[in-house]
Amino acid sequence: MNRFKASKFRHTEARLPRREAWIAGIRAGSVASCGNHVKASCRWIAFNAEAAGVLGIVPLECEDGGKRTLSQLCCHSDVVTDFDFSPFDQLLLATGSADETVKVWRLPESGQDMPSGAGLTLGPGGGPVDVLHFHPTADGVLASGAGKRVTVWDVGQQQPLTALDPHGDQLQSLAWKPDGRLLGTSCKDKKLRIFDPRASPAASQSVPGHEHNKDSRLLWVGSSDCLISVGFSQMREREVKLWDTRRFSGAMLTVALDTSPGAAIPLYDADTGLLVLAGKGENLLYCFEVAPAQPALTQVTQCRTEGSTRGLATVPRLALDVMACEVLRVLQLTDTALVPVSYLVPRKSTQDFHEDLFPDCTGMLPAAGAQAWWAGDSQQVRRVSLHPARRSTETFSSPIIACTRLQAADTGPTNTNTGPTDTDADRSEGSGYSSPSSLASPSSAATSLSASTGPSSGFVSSPSQKSLQSILGPSSRFRHAQGRVLHRDTHLTNLRGLSLTTPGECDGFCANRQRVALPLLSAGGQIAVLELSKPGRLPDAAVPTIQNGVAVSDLSWDPFDPWRLAVAGEDAKIRLWRIPEGGLQETLCEPEAVLQGHTEKIYSIRFHPVASDLLVSSSYDMTVRIWELSAGREALCLRGHTDQIFSLAWSPDGKKLATVSKDGRLRLYEPRRSPQPQQEGPGPEGSRGARVVWVCGGDYLLVSGFDSRSERRILLYRAQALPEGPLSVLGLDVAPSTLLPFYDEDTSVVFLTGKGDTRVFLYEVTPEPPYFLECNSFTSNEPHKGFVFLPKTVCEVREVEFARALRLGQSTLEPVTFHVPRVKKEYFQDDIYPPTRVWWEPALGGSAWLVGEDGQHRRASLRPADMKPVSEAPKEAPARKFVPASVYLEEKSDEQKKEELLSAMVARLGNRDDPLPQDSFEGVDEDEWD
Repeated sequence: MNRFKASKFRHTEARLPRREAWIAGIRAGSVASCGNHVKASCRWIAFNAEAAGVLGIVPLECEDGGKRTLSQLCCHSDVVTDFDFSPFDQLLLATGSADETVKVWRLPESGQDMPSGAGLTLGPGGGPVDVLHFHPTADGVLASGAGKRVTVWDVGQQQPLTALDPHGDQLQSLAWKPDGRLLGTSCKDKKLRIFDPRASPAASQSVPGHEHNKDSRLLWVGSSDCLISVGFSQMREREVKLWDTRRFSGAMLTVALDTSPGAAIPLYDADTGLLVLAGKGENLLYCFEVAPAQPALTQVTQCRTEGSTRGLATVPRLALDVMACEVLRVLQLTDTALVPVSYLVPRKSTQDFHEDLFPDCTGMLPAAGAQAWWAGDSQQVRRVSLHPARRSTETFSSPIIACTRLQAADTGPTNTNTGPTDTDADRSEGSGYSSPSSLASPSSAATSLSASTGPSSGFVSSPSQKSLQSILGPSSRFRHAQGRVLHRDTHLTNLRGLSLTTPGECDGFCANRQRVALPLLSAGGQIAVLELSKPGRLPDAAVPTIQNGVAVSDLSWDPFDPWRLAVAGEDAKIRLWRIPEGGLQETLCEPEAVLQGHTEKIYSIRFHPVASDLLVSSSYDMTVRIWELSAGREALCLRGHTDQIFSLAWSPDGKKLATVSKDGRLRLYEPRRSPQPQQEGPGPEGSRGARVVWVCGGDYLLVSGFDSRSERRILLYRAQALPEGPLSVLGLDVAPSTLLPFYDEDTSVVFLTGKGDTRVFLYEVTPEPPYFLECNSFTSNEPHKGFVFLPKTVCEVREVEFARALRLGQSTLEPVTFHVPRVKKEYFQDDIYPPTRVWWEPALGGSAWLVGEDGQHRRASLRPADMKPVSEAPKEAPARKFVPASVYLEEKSDEQKKEELLSAMVARLGNRDDPLPQDSFEGVDEDEWD
């Protein structure tokens, strides 16, 4: 941007489409990788699907009839980590995977089946492939990053041209300079490197980049010597830096964005100088104009989208609607849709082509082949005009994979001419490439902006291939579950002095059917106990509290005694408090009992689910102790941990105990048999925190934690086969707080959220693939400090409510209900409400359990006496879905319809022989005119 001349892009506005223009009906995957998760060519859009190793493929433009056919491409045996379209051949797609291979695919023309096998395969390499990038000027050159190493491939020969020197840590991004001479990388060792692959495998330049090692990205500012990097500062602020490789000792400019935890995805358009930024898991899109000459980074606009970003991509400039002054189009990948966001420059006239907004852009004919580029050829790609009347018709089909049109020639008449056009003869002769003219014309390659905002972006199932949903397994019956906050009359408000710094192993507060216990910030470990039956605004004066004496590390209500509260303190003691009938009326200073035995601070405590008077605790002394409360003694001590214990959980039958710890191990104990773990298996990779819960009748374990890149994920294990590792791993988002899981055994739905989050994830867990069935998530307006679920018996079954929770805000406690929309609410939904465990009655005493006895809860129905089960409701006759054949047989011809229409119009006009109304009017005599 010139200092004394206003930029022509200063009024650029982001235009969000109507829902009808979304590419909806998809199920995007959540892959822990450095990729953008969605890419586009002039013909196709590819995105990470929910199933591992599968990409969703959808046309960029609507097909005949205004529909898009959603297809699937089964690429790899493991998750697809990154992929890239060739800048020249719009049907050529390269994919990289955690299975350590790179595959190159030729996508079909529209209307044909997706390929069943890759055109060629590169690798396997020395680790999972992290990033891929095609060369910008030479056909058949591909850079791939795996672990600490970058390899430059000659794709046609399926051989590496060079392997660059290893980086100091995990590679995070790589980018070719648009002139094809240099390659830039960013790495987890906080350094930016510049390579000249043809000169040396060693980095020609290296400089410290961002101070934090979280995900960083690197982009070139066109063909200039400047770079843009996006990362995190030492204080975890997201920042953008502008660099000049001629003075690479430090950044020319640093701009702090915000403190959001999501890794930023940058997209830069060299022809306009616009930089778009979006954070993973967020719904805000920034747009800046980059001026490296000043240097300056000026915000042009920002827009808030409806869905959270899972991936981001730009549409090639040749596919823009230039007559609508669309200078940039971004595709936002959300959980269930692809949203095209258009950036337009408002102009008075949209009838003329604006040369100042649309300079010539890079064409689609490569400047050289792989071997010519490797030998030193640095020719540049010819630029073409975007003017509709002067737009070049040149297209290109890469020879590295045989064209599918030639292979399928026997299926119908197709144009197989691969010779050069007259206008491109000189170009083809010089470069050794032909330019077949049988690909899409410019009119078909460009997607009209006006068409994209109409109702023509819906999906139609392809009759010749499986839809993407058909391979993603069954959908959950709770997929339409809805969460809502109850009316303010049910809230507890004016909560003051709440302690918001409880340890990560604690849920923050605890609740049962009748009351809630909230740790307070005041000295002495005070705990407020509030009755849920008395909602409303609390008085400004101090309320009676429990004086625990030391800071609270965890607390839990006894499931069999709703007046007994167990509190773990930082002094390694557990205190048992008894709340009087009617609630806390005065301050409690003396506990009912004190349990001593741990030598270090206690992490967490859990009551036994089946036997009364049993409590388990974990501590910094790396032991797990089971207490018999009736005797006030330590009954059992479990050992075998080598680091901090993040979480523990009793099995539903109370026989086993599972733990997950900071040493990355998941352990399973049978406490009455041995103090050592019965099984061990690999847990989450990250060391920031984890939780474990039993699911699917106690046969499986679900663990929430982090991966090595700090992405939150959930893992499913078979309880009898922990050493085999997880059956399934699902990445969710990037956030600092540990996901707290709550599992409803009656519906098999797991709820996941963290302290400081605004979103609650819902998944139905099944013992068969795909294991996790996604349901609608719940989103609140402000972050919650805690989210605790209440017993099933508080749910209102008449409203088909299957779960209820308490959401702790800054100063409020709000009930949140989750229900399933049903038509026949007058019936009891017995498919949602099976007989539930009578959890409030112990099956046996603690002393009996300790000597080897086992018990089982009885079950009871939640059906009210005046409701009839929906399974016994009378069956309604199905409505007729098809028009009877007699209607078609009696259908009239067009001529008959015209005759009937004319007859009806004439009949409405009336008989033309009838006298007109004015004929019946009486006149006046001639002498009356005088």
